[in-house]
Amino acid sequence: MQTRKLGSQGLRIPSLGLGCMGMTKIAGMDIYGEANEQESIATIHRSLELGGNFLDTADLYGPVFNERLVAKAIKGNRDQYIIATKFGFEIDDNDALTWKINGTPAYVKKAAERSLKNLGTDYIDLYYLHRLDPNTPIEETVAAMAELVKEGKVGYIGLSEVSSDTIRKAHSVHPLTAVQTEFSIFERTAEESGILDTLEQMGIGFVAYSPLGRGFLTGSVKKPEDIDDNDFRKTIPRFQGENFYKNVELVSQIKAMAEEKSVTASQLAIAWVLSKGLVPIPGTKRKKYVEENIAATDIVLTTAELAKLESIVPLGLSTGDRYDQSGMSMIDN
Repeated sequence: MQTRKLGSQGLRIPSLGLGCMGMTKIAGMDIYGEANEQESIATIHRSLELGGNFLDTADLYGPVFNERLVAKAIKGNRDQYIIATKFGFEIDDNDALTWKINGTPAYVKKAAERSLKNLGTDYIDLYYLHRLDPNTPIEETVAAMAELVKEGKVGYIGLSEVSSDTIRKAHSVHPLTAVQTEFSIFERTAEESGILDTLEQMGIGFVAYSPLGRGFLTGSVKKPEDIDDNDFRKTIPRFQGENFYKNVELVSQIKAMAEEKSVTASQLAIAWVLSKGLVPIPGTKRKKYVEENIAATDIVLTTAELAKLESIVPLGLSTGDRYDQSGMSMIDN
């Protein structure tokens, strides 16, 4: 797989990463169905074999169990991987989520030390603030993250789900390497709001999580019953009511286009994100899907194909909110 620069601070990564979130539950809820630890670890190993050594996790996932699973997968081979993890959703001393956002300098240090321990490593390649703490100036949070860089515990820093204004404030304290936000043919807020333009101007990379629209763009979700009751997607407006059936119709058109090109709908969706010069991190916990996703990095879309795909889901078309009301309130607009 080809590699590319992420931002302008020196980090080089594969053109596609592996999102590990679905490999464990979050607060008791399944993420994209039930996971199997052995298969998840095998998926991480298979990804490495194919050049996919950029892993994305977070202390929120589990909480903490996802980082521990990643630690098992990379044990004895740490230097072969580029590890990105995130902090900000407050976790107490009993490893329980409080569901508060904490970006205070003291918590930055505490969270980093916990992640280092859970990942079984003495450095984190890329460390993100998961969500903006509305009660702590971003400059204070980033200054504390910069200290971790000086100490050699973190290589590069980034933010997740933040506005252009927040990006500029943070970048003035310490250079950001990446911003991570949900982005797919179904979710283009970062493009509409000018965030992508801001990042290009400032030499900051963009990592697109959920490039498959939370699994919608795989074409495997055709009726509400295809999603288990314990799956967190049941809480997302995109998967509810009229939005659900409208999105199923959109995916059917995308799937038909993919079949014409002899690729899967997933591969078409990933190739579209790649065509924009962004780094998608599709999540999976199965080897066959990581193989399929990585194969998408070889797909070239013509100008006509890009136009056709974007005519199916034009910029500005709503596919439903990507989180429930509580989740949307945590996004910095």
